[in-house]
Amino acid sequence: METTTAAADSNNILVAILIWIIIGGIAGWIASKIVTGGGMGLVGNVVLGIIGAVVAGWLLPLVGISLGAGLIGSIITAAIGAIIVLLIVSLVRRA
Repeated sequence: METTTAAADSNNILVAILIWIIIGGIAGWIASKIVTGGGMGLVGNVVLGIIGAVVAGWLLPLVGISLGAGLIGSIITAAIGAIIVLLIVSLVRRA
């Protein structure tokens, strides 16, 4: 019985990681299209989107903004965070 539960848990973790990668890729791509010259390739966009999701997940509630908990809300939140990260990176590159 416990092996079935362990297998189901590992499947849930793999699905969650896959969803993070998909949302991160979409959010990174959106951010790279909005911020000119911000594209970082496929892997870079995925990483950017995941970092953006963390940044926006921390920052947006601090300013009282909530976009919901669905897939679209997650993508928009991650894209906003990725845009913020791209803008900060472009400022650092200029300095």
